[in-house]
Amino acid sequence: MDDIFDREKVVDCMFDPVTSAILAELEDGEKDCSFLAKKSSISESEVLERLSYLIEHGFIYKNSDNEKSTFSANTEKLTQIIENSDNFNGAINGLEKMDTYLN
Repeated sequence: MDDIFDREKVVDCMFDPVTSAILAELEDGEKDCSFLAKKSSISESEVLERLSYLIEHGFIYKNSDNEKSTFSANTEKLTQIIENSDNFNGAINGLEKMDTYLN
């Protein structure tokens, strides 16, 4: 069964400045929650809160062992949401127009 989620909410989560920095860290592989919190200058609970919707719908994987949480990105699913997003296409078109004017 396909997971039903709010595409706009996922995109909003991904493009939030703090959350996008966390996601960028996950591009290199699994990271500890404490590492992500320190890099983002937020608490571990806020890392979890910011990623909760993405975790709930399988964009981010959460693994917990002995009170230690680690996260990893489902890069395929994250890429698909961006590639299939009207917002992404609109942003690309806007950047192309801006580039045309600047050149």
